[in-house]
Amino acid sequence: MTYEIPVTQARAELADLINRVVYGGERVVVTRHGKPLVALVSAADLERLEADRDSAPESVAGSVVELGNAPSAPREHRRFGIAAEHRPHGG
Repeated sequence: MTYEIPVTQARAELADLINRVVYGGERVVVTRHGKPLVALVSAADLERLEADRDSAPESVAGSVVELGNAPSAPREHRRFGIAAEHRPHGG
């Protein structure tokens, strides 16, 4: 599972985020202005990514594209408010 969190919130919760990655098997994507900056992954995941990089570099790029579907941090909307709301075209 991938968890997305803004950089300002990640600073305050770094120890908890590390525990989620190490013990919960999660991947954490830290964002700024809604755009991915960095990802926290386990050492085992990093080894797999580095091994895969040499054999299939497109697979890493495909994984990054999938991050757009990651759920936001549960307190993000309450803490920062919703700046914009997506509305389907013609609706």
